[in-house]
Amino acid sequence: MAKILITEDEDSLRTFVARALRLDGHETEEAADGAEGLEKLKAGGYDLLLSDIRMPVMDGIELAHQAHSACPGMKILLMTGYAEQRERADDLMEKIVDVVAKPFALPDIRKAVARALAA
Repeated sequence: MAKILITEDEDSLRTFVARALRLDGHETEEAADGAEGLEKLKAGGYDLLLSDIRMPVMDGIELAHQAHSACPGMKILLMTGYAEQRERADDLMEKIVDVVAKPFALPDIRKAVARALAA
């Protein structure tokens, strides 16, 4: 299965998503913001970055740009609960697989991750 980095500033959501993805056999690591996520990405070995767009320190858009440069073969999937944030990701469409709308149900995020990994 895949090694996935989840960057999300909301602790309960980050834990929920990590647990769900581990049920599918994936290895997950977590980061509370984009800067922490970027540090973990530089260690390498990830198949997918699953990141919230709106976070403190470094948002998911900046993280996606830097992650694409640092790890060009890695898949990137963003998530957001804000329509205007989704629009901000439009310039990333060549670098990311998709943007998942929050709130989502457990089956939704599992399917989105499976699609991203297969893309």
